[in-house]
Amino acid sequence: MILIVAGVSGSGKTTVGALLAGRLGWQFADADAFHPAANVAKMRAGIPLTDADRWPWLHAIGAWMDERIARGESAVVTCSALRRAYRDALLGGRPQARMVFLDVDQEAAARRLAVRHGHFFGPGLAGSQFDALEPPQPGEPRVTVVPSGHDPQQTVTAIVAVIQGGDV
Repeated sequence: MILIVAGVSGSGKTTVGALLAGRLGWQFADADAFHPAANVAKMRAGIPLTDADRWPWLHAIGAWMDERIARGESAVVTCSALRRAYRDALLGGRPQARMVFLDVDQEAAARRLAVRHGHFFGPGLAGSQFDALEPPQPGEPRVTVVPSGHDPQQTVTAIVAVIQGGDV
């Protein structure tokens, strides 16, 4: 299984994804590592990404997923997956892939980003994520929304319960 931990910046994707991969004994990849240098420079300058910026990044994540699937490996990867089209692109043609979308409000995400230091995605860009967000809708295939609480371990426990229940 490939599990995509998705959500806006500040939702806890990296923290939860790494903890989840550790608990499951699966490989972990942070979507930030797939951004081309131009995207990183743009975000570091406080400029939100466009769809044109995001598609090559999404394709790189998909290629990484395909490599794991071809090897029969289970893995966790993070990705904002803000729009339905992005989620469809990542999940489409990959029946082994599932997505958990971490739900967080804009105020909580902004607070989290404000205390994160040294990352290219600054707190000033938080609003752009919510502007671009198309929240997952009930019935969206292979996508489960999980609240991103204050305790990442509790969020991981909730995700493991969802996986074991087969709801993802």
